[in-house]
Amino acid sequence: MTPEFHRIQRLPPYVFEEVNRIKARLRATGVDIIDLGMGNPDMPTPKHIVDKLAETARDPKAGRYSASKGIIGLRKAMAGYYRKRFGVTLNPDTEVVATLGSKEGFANLAQALTAPGDVILCPNPAYPIHAYGFIMAGGVIRHVPAPSPEEYLSGVSAAMRHSTPAPSVLILSYPSNPTAQWVDLDFYKDAVALAKKHQLLVLSDIAYSEIYFEDNPPPSILQVEGARDIAVEVNSLSKTYAMAGWRVGMVVGNERMCAALARVKSYLDYGAYTPIQVAAAAALNGPQDCVAEIRAIYKSRRDTLVSSMQRAGWDIPAPPASMFAWAPLPEPFKEAGSMLFTKLLVEEAGVAVSAGVAFGEYGEGCVRIGLVENEQRIRQAARNVKRFLARAPELLARPHNAMAAQ
Repeated sequence: MTPEFHRIQRLPPYVFEEVNRIKARLRATGVDIIDLGMGNPDMPTPKHIVDKLAETARDPKAGRYSASKGIIGLRKAMAGYYRKRFGVTLNPDTEVVATLGSKEGFANLAQALTAPGDVILCPNPAYPIHAYGFIMAGGVIRHVPAPSPEEYLSGVSAAMRHSTPAPSVLILSYPSNPTAQWVDLDFYKDAVALAKKHQLLVLSDIAYSEIYFEDNPPPSILQVEGARDIAVEVNSLSKTYAMAGWRVGMVVGNERMCAALARVKSYLDYGAYTPIQVAAAAALNGPQDCVAEIRAIYKSRRDTLVSSMQRAGWDIPAPPASMFAWAPLPEPFKEAGSMLFTKLLVEEAGVAVSAGVAFGEYGEGCVRIGLVENEQRIRQAARNVKRFLARAPELLARPHNAMAAQ
C-alpha cells in the first residue's frame, strides 16, 4: 500500500466529512435535511456590492492579473474600516494585506512565521485552521484548554512554564468559532502584556467582529497601546456582508508580519479577481445599513433557536456574538459523545449540527449550531428535536458500531 504524503499524514480525517456523507446519503433518498452544521451565510450579498462587481467586470482590462497583497483601493478601504470602527490608524502600504478570505490569510501567515518544530499556543476547542495551518507549516501545537477566555490566558501562562522549546506564537479568536465567546478590551490588554512578557507573536482572528447581539461590538487587539509591536489581526468580509464565497479577507497590524505574509503570497497568488476587490472596497466604503440588517437577521435567528429548542427540551445558552451557538449535549445523550449524537440527530431527526470534538478534544460534550436557516426552518428543527429527544432511550439502546463505520 502506497504511504500517504508527509504533510497529509499530519492531518487527521476531516471529521465534518463523516456527517456530510450521511447528509448526502439521506438527501439522495429525498429526506429534507435542516442543515445547521456549516457556517455558510444563506442571505444574498447586498445589491450595491454586486452591482459594483458587475460594473467593474465589464472593463476589458478587468481580467488581467491583480496584486497579490491587494489593490491599493481595497487596502485603503480596509484601513478606513479600522479607523472608523476601532479608532486604529493603519498604513495601507505596510500594515494591511488583502487575502483570499481569512482562512487563506491565516494559513499563509503560518507558512511565513513558522520554522520546523516551532511551538504554537492554540485554544482548544478552536476553528481547525488555527492549529492545522501551523501543523502543515511544520509547527508543533500546544493545545491550551479554553473553557473561557480567562482560563485560556491562565493556561497559556502555565504552558509557558512547561514547554520546551519556548512557544513563539499565541493564537486568539474572539468572538470565537466555535464557542461564540466574547471578550472586552481589558482581555486584550492582559493578552498583550502576557505576550510581551514571554516574547510571543500574537495572531488574533476576529472574522465575526460585526456579528454581535447585545450592543457589545467586539474590540480589536490593535486598540491596545503597543499591540502592533507583536500582533496582527485576521478579519474577513464573509460574514459581515454575506460574501463568504467571494473570498475577501485581510491581515492587518505588525509591519514585519505583514511583510512576511506579502512575500509568501507573492510566490503563491496574484490576488483575487480585480472586480471582486473593487466591490469589496465598495462594501467597506459604502452605506453600512446592510451590516445592521444582517446582524438583526442573525439575532432573530439566535432568539428563535434558543426559545424553540428550550420548549423542545434542549437548553442552549444564547451566544453573545458570532453566527453560532455552542450547545451542551441534551441530558440523555451526555454520555454518548458529540460525534454519535450528531450522527443520530441527522439520521433520526433530519437536523445537521457539528460535533464539538471536531474542534478539538476539549470540545467534547458540545455541538456547534449555525444560524444559517430562517426562523421557520429553525422552529421545524426544534419540533424534530423534541420528537428525537422523546425517543432517546430507544435510540441509545441500539448498537451503534454499524453507524460509526458508515
